[in-house]
Amino acid sequence: MVDSKQLSADVRPPRAAPGGSFRQGELLCAPPESGGERAPWDIGEVQPAVVEWDREGTIRGEVLDAGCGFGQNAAFLASRGHRVTGIDSSPEAIGRARDRVRGRVPGVTFTVADLTGLTGHDGRFDTVVDSALFHCLDHEERPRYLRALHQATAPGAHLHLLCFSDALPRANPGLFRITATELRGSLRAEGWETCELRRGTLLGCVPSEELREIYLSRFSPDGGADAHGLVHSPAWWARARRV
Repeated sequence: MVDSKQLSADVRPPRAAPGGSFRQGELLCAPPESGGERAPWDIGEVQPAVVEWDREGTIRGEVLDAGCGFGQNAAFLASRGHRVTGIDSSPEAIGRARDRVRGRVPGVTFTVADLTGLTGHDGRFDTVVDSALFHCLDHEERPRYLRALHQATAPGAHLHLLCFSDALPRANPGLFRITATELRGSLRAEGWETCELRRGTLLGCVPSEELREIYLSRFSPDGGADAHGLVHSPAWWARARRV
C-alpha cells in the first residue's frame, strides 16, 4: 500500500458548512482539538462527491464506508439517516473516528479490518462508499479489494468510488493516474458493472512547507491551492452495480 505519511500536512481550518439539512453532518467533521500533522486525505470536512451522492439519493440501505479514516464521511452519512459501518486497517484511525462521534451520532460503528481480505460480512451491505482508498492500493491489492467488496455486498448493491484520475499532472506517479479504461476494466473483472463515470475533484490538504512544492506539482492542475489551503485534484466519481 502506498505510504501517504510523506505528504502529511498541518491542520487547516475547514470551510464553512453548507446550510440546511447538511449542516449537522458537516459540523461533525471539524478537526480534533489535539491538532498535529494530518495526512492529505484528512481535510476536516466531507468530500464533495459524498455529499453529492447523498443528495442524488444513490446511497441506500446498509452502508460500508471503506477506508473510513477518521470518520468524516461516515459521520456525515449517519447524520443523514443512513446506517453506516466504517472500516479501516489503521487502529489509530478507527480510534479517532470513534472518539469523534461518541455519543453524538447514532447509526454509525467503526471496525478495524483489512479491506483486501474482508471476512464476516458476506452479503451484508447495500452500498459501499470508497473515498480515496482504491488509488492507494497497488496493482495486486486492487483486485483483491474489489473482490472482497463484492463478497460483502448484496446482489444489486452499489459501489460509489472516488479516486484520482489520469488528469493529474504528469509529475504524479503512474499508480495514481487512473484511466477510465483501467477503472472500468478493474471493476468489471471483479463483478461490478459501471453505471456512471464522471470527472470531478478530490480535495486534499496542502502539505508542510518543506513538501508544499512537490505536493502541488503532483496533485494540483494549476499548481496552487484554494483560500483554505485545499488542493482540488482531478478525480473520478464512479458508481458501479454488483452483478
